Amino acid sequence: MIMMRIGFDSEKYIEEQSRYIIERINASKSERLYLEFGGKLVHDKHAARVLPGFDENAKIKMLQKLKGQTEIIICVYAGDISTNKTRADFGITYDLEVLRLIDIFRKYDLPINSVVITRYEDSPAVNVFINKLNRRGIKTYKHYFTKGYPTDVDTIVSDEGYGVNPYIEVTKPLVVVNGPGPGSGKLATCLSQLYHEYKRGRKVRYAKFETFPIWNLPLKHPVNMAYEAATVDLKDVNMIDFFHLEAYGQTAVNYNRDMEIFPVVRRIIERITGESEYKSPTDMGVNRAGYCITDDQICREAACQEIIRRYLIALCDYKKGIIDEEAVARSKLLMDELNLKETDREVVTPAREYAEYKRSLDPRYENVVVMALQLPDGRIITGRSSRRMVAAAAAVLNAIKALSGLSDEIHLISPNVLETIQHLKTKILKHEKTSLNCEEVLSALTISAATNPSAQAAVEKLLLLNGCKAHCTAILSDRDAQTLKDLGIDATSDPEYLTNNLYFN
Repeated sequence: MIMMRIGFDSEKYIEEQSRYIIERINASKSERLYLEFGGKLVHDKHAARVLPGFDENAKIKMLQKLKGQTEIIICVYAGDISTNKTRADFGITYDLEVLRLIDIFRKYDLPINSVVITRYEDSPAVNVFINKLNRRGIKTYKHYFTKGYPTDVDTIVSDEGYGVNPYIEVTKPLVVVNGPGPGSGKLATCLSQLYHEYKRGRKVRYAKFETFPIWNLPLKHPVNMAYEAATVDLKDVNMIDFFHLEAYGQTAVNYNRDMEIFPVVRRIIERITGESEYKSPTDMGVNRAGYCITDDQICREAACQEIIRRYLIALCDYKKGIIDEEAVARSKLLMDELNLKETDREVVTPAREYAEYKRSLDPRYENVVVMALQLPDGRIITGRSSRRMVAAAAAVLNAIKALSGLSDEIHLISPNVLETIQHLKTKILKHEKTSLNCEEVLSALTISAATNPSAQAAVEKLLLLNGCKAHCTAILSDRDAQTLKDLGIDATSDPEYLTNNLYFN
């Protein structure tokens, strides 16, 4: 078994971030710190991929260490509720993501103060969501578009600006402001609270928690470039923080959105508090990740793999109509800057070569789809589509056979069972597609495990697929993509559809 190469100390990261936040709370004898919390709180797989050793739940564990001093505000932009904006990673809308976040915070025993609907608009979808929260005991607040924003600071910091928003009643020294995604209004909520706190005679502070880009790594470090690759649709671009360079003579990396908004934020904070606490966007950040990298080369290699992965995803998203051509071009530019190729992802070539090989044997294999999956010990296993099952299901079955030391000829699932499920799909449920998807095949496998010792042994090996890479020669259905994600398999695809049918799921 190949051991995972570690390049990051997650325990140190949790300790460093916790200590640094406490220092921010205690500095200048402030009563409270409003901490804008960007990025994923749990299951941060991007960070885990580019910083091997990073605990994907490190952020929530860090907050759990501070739970006695912490309460949570969750922001969501009203427009994102009205338009049913969806998180691509989880496939759920932003309003459902708010509910999911609340459940996660409760699971970790972190108190939810309230949900803030930012830039509130009177629409049925928004009002239904507010009613749903209120009737489940979740306090809600409506914040409005700030008059004069972003240029008229006199109006912004007045009763006509932030003063229109209701004050969110808080009691703890650390108020974490989170949201379901970018543009949720986290910064605006923090600044509105600063305004109301100072009107009440209380001295409070603002800071920002983000993991990427890592300010004390070079601008063109692959870890920072991987952040750009992950946000090509948002047009995020890493930049040297020239405010920081001018103030301290120290090079620091930030990104365009923070750089653009900083002069406005600085003027607003100065108008509210009477002084400018921060001299740069980097000053505002709580980001100790760079100090916790233990092996830079391992992190560089992992980040390069993430850039390739993101490029392959971008090609598929373009095919699906999710992103534009400019986003793909930006993703390709990052590949070119590091001289990376698609085939540098080890599972790409075996999948494509096996598909070509099958097609060369027989015209009936013209539309064959192949998935290659790399096992923890480095072996690469393939599986192809058939009338029985999709390529992803075949690859997973072949992988757990290999991990169990079973011969490829052994049937883990009786052909009669597969035929029965296909009969249910086509003759009873009237589905057009007869091939079983990955979830259906795994369900059949677990049923077979009750009477088949080989199937039982194989089921136990499914856990070993967590963290494995895979590549498919055709775009995966949403169901198969989700099943592979649930197994912890990092799967990519070529930007090709299996059929010419426009309805694809």
